[in-house]
Amino acid sequence: MKINRRKTRTVKIGDVAIGGSHPIAIQSMCNTDTCDVAQTVQQIQKLTEAGCDIIRVAVPGEEAAEALKAIKAQIAIPLVADIHFDYRLALKAIANGVDKLRINPGNIGGRKKVHEVVCAARDRGIPIRIGVNGGSLEKDLLEKYGGLTAAGMVESAERHMAYLLDDGFSDIVVSLKSSDPLMTIDAYALFSEKYDFPVHLGVTEAGILKSAAIKSAVAMGHLILSGIGDTLRVSVTGDPVTEVETAQAILQSCGCLNQTARPVTVVSCPTCGRTQIDLIGIAEEMNRRLKNVKKPIKVAVMGCVVNGPGEGREADIGVAGGNGKGVLFKKGQIFKTVPEDQIVDAMMQEIEKM
Repeated sequence: MKINRRKTRTVKIGDVAIGGSHPIAIQSMCNTDTCDVAQTVQQIQKLTEAGCDIIRVAVPGEEAAEALKAIKAQIAIPLVADIHFDYRLALKAIANGVDKLRINPGNIGGRKKVHEVVCAARDRGIPIRIGVNGGSLEKDLLEKYGGLTAAGMVESAERHMAYLLDDGFSDIVVSLKSSDPLMTIDAYALFSEKYDFPVHLGVTEAGILKSAAIKSAVAMGHLILSGIGDTLRVSVTGDPVTEVETAQAILQSCGCLNQTARPVTVVSCPTCGRTQIDLIGIAEEMNRRLKNVKKPIKVAVMGCVVNGPGEGREADIGVAGGNGKGVLFKKGQIFKTVPEDQIVDAMMQEIEKM
């Protein structure tokens, strides 16, 4: 399936470009105290190793804004400051070297103060993301549309965009996040029909990993396959590394994960009464060992020698279980048989050669 991505403006966030024909960038957000520089940097480094392209941190006060300079100096990916209510924090974040702001222009002090932030951002070449969340939609829009709707979310974004556009600032990214995947889809689709600004995909308040993965896959998968989406964050209540891993899985399933960051694809059968090895344990161990391997290859872990090589024919390498043993194959062609307790090591040795 060929995805016809909509044409959007290119926006540069540090050395990462989004929009246009650039790859869809993966984002996450630290859940550390931003004032704790060491802990925040440590988490960002783990996220970077996992494949995060852009990282965001909360800036709730002046101490956090001051910490941005030290954080920025120790990380390798663009840094985004999340600002609410106080325009002075945005100005300080810009002065301390952030690569992007995430603000809601309607809650940081009025048009004059927004103007100051816009001027400072323009001077430093820093883009601004306008983040609309369904749970905090303006009261008058809720009344106008009879509750939370995609149209109301888009109108909210338009209001906030006007603050920036009236100042001649167009280096804008927009997000329209709802906790409802279907409303999220509708909001992004409606916005994308009207504007060519790049969009940051996300389902807000998506919950713990299982819930977040399902909701995000439904909404983001649909949008990406429809050609919509320039960057994304999977919101998870838990370790942010799982946000990055889930985002990679979604992009990979849509066939548009950046090849340089692409992890190994592991497919495995659900097992049945013919399975005579610990297939579940082998599959789990293979996934664990391959977690951080970045190779564009497909690995199959199959439970049956009858169908295994055939079902895994498209895999670069695979194993089909027998009675206490495993038959290894490449592109459907059997090349080796090993005892069950040697399957994982033998597979890893072959993968390392590839």
